[in-house]
Amino acid sequence: MAHGRPGLTGPLAAAALPLGFLAVFFLWPVAAIVRLGLGPGLGAVLTAPRTWEVVGFTLGQAAAATAVAVVTGLPVAFLLARTSLRGNGFVRAAVMVPFVLPTVVVGLAFRSLFGEGGPLAIVLANAFFNVAVVARTVAALWSHVDRRAEDAARSLGASRLRTFTSVTLPVLRPAISSAAAVVFLFCATSFGVVLLLGGGEYATLETEIYLRTVQLFDLTGAAALSLLQIASVVAVLVLGAFLRRRSTALRLRGRADTTRRPAGGEWAVVAAAYLVVLALLVPIASLVAKSFESGLDGYRALGGTGFRGSLQVTGWDAVLNSLRAATDATVLALVLGGISCIALVTLGRSRARPSLVEGIDTALMLPLGVSAVTVGFGYLITLHLLPGDLRTSPLLVPLAQALVVTPLVIRTLLPVLRSIDTRLRQAAATLGATPLRVWREVDLPLAARSLVAATAFAYAVALGEFGATSFLARPESATLPVVIGRLVARPGELNNQMAYACCTLLMLVTVAIVIVVDRLRVGTVGEF
Repeated sequence: MAHGRPGLTGPLAAAALPLGFLAVFFLWPVAAIVRLGLGPGLGAVLTAPRTWEVVGFTLGQAAAATAVAVVTGLPVAFLLARTSLRGNGFVRAAVMVPFVLPTVVVGLAFRSLFGEGGPLAIVLANAFFNVAVVARTVAALWSHVDRRAEDAARSLGASRLRTFTSVTLPVLRPAISSAAAVVFLFCATSFGVVLLLGGGEYATLETEIYLRTVQLFDLTGAAALSLLQIASVVAVLVLGAFLRRRSTALRLRGRADTTRRPAGGEWAVVAAAYLVVLALLVPIASLVAKSFESGLDGYRALGGTGFRGSLQVTGWDAVLNSLRAATDATVLALVLGGISCIALVTLGRSRARPSLVEGIDTALMLPLGVSAVTVGFGYLITLHLLPGDLRTSPLLVPLAQALVVTPLVIRTLLPVLRSIDTRLRQAAATLGATPLRVWREVDLPLAARSLVAATAFAYAVALGEFGATSFLARPESATLPVVIGRLVARPGELNNQMAYACCTLLMLVTVAIVIVVDRLRVGTVGEF
């Protein structure tokens, strides 16, 4: 046959580029932290009462926020999966907005509602972020669950509640458990929210690592805490991967979605879903209102450096810094993510072992499992060993942001590329098209909508990235999230007004991006 299965050399060579980037800008810094954390100071950190207070609060607030996100996300999942109401498009976009909002924006929004914050504000803010994870992940499975078993239970006299608990819930449990594991991971590594709402009294491992590094210069203690965090994250990731495989297996056995208008008691669930959406809009509305509390003073102040020169850049300079860094990070992530997807798809169609393909895919997802603060800390203790000392380079922030958003690009593009009918590619090859032309003429047009979605989401996440950027951005090249964090930490009403104005600008850009992606009807949450 003239056009057989592709060989391994080309795709493996292509995969070498993103894997090399991963090795230098992720594995090496994390390994350096592990080595430093295993030093003589580990025992002192592990026996310190403060450490276990921080660990306890980290796990406690993550568990509470996960429970809130699951309870509030399930009615929304039902609305998206089982109904065909006209407002579903708005609901879909509304629940996605919190998921991609910058953490400092959410933190300041809840601060406008709760004053100085505290445990309740932290839990609600983290749950606010993650309702979309539960809603979209569970809805992806729920929309494929066969209704006939539910109808049979109802015909035998079971109430709607008993039908749900006895028939539907057991089928959904893997998806719920998988979503809960991911939400717990996000909440346990929450940074901007806890930093803004903790008030110096409440800290998680994430914020404690940052404070020990930036304020106390205790690199050994910070590394030991990073080691604890990595161990807990790996455990959650393993659990989440196991539950996700079970969820995928169940989803493939379901039949196509058949939505309909709610009936009877289902309207109560629909009402609960709309109440959740309304609750999600309250912090956003509060933030916007706060930014106009003193008229346009906060927006006018963006041309300056804050109260008594709190910043080394003006607010508008920070906007430009954010746009430049996010653009560079997105371009790099698209290149690395695109090459990764091509390599993985080609390997999947070749003679490669499935374990090899899965291993490369898992390796590329590793940055999702380690906090950006830990990675940023790792950069500070490693990258000076490279030629030119990248720690002083303006490229460092885009590199760190690209590491965060590249997995997002892969998870958005890869399922679409894998679903393309191979017969179309074979037909093009039979007509004499080269492999490159096949990718250009067949794969790229079919994946164009997902490519736009991946670009938009990557840009939104890079624009609002705060964890690693807070470590790495120099004062004269501070991005908007870093400027917001610095303004909030300094006294002066003008600084607060500027911070709320900056948050509103960031939020408006994020909302616009979510609307564009929703118009394309391309989901990302359920793919993680």
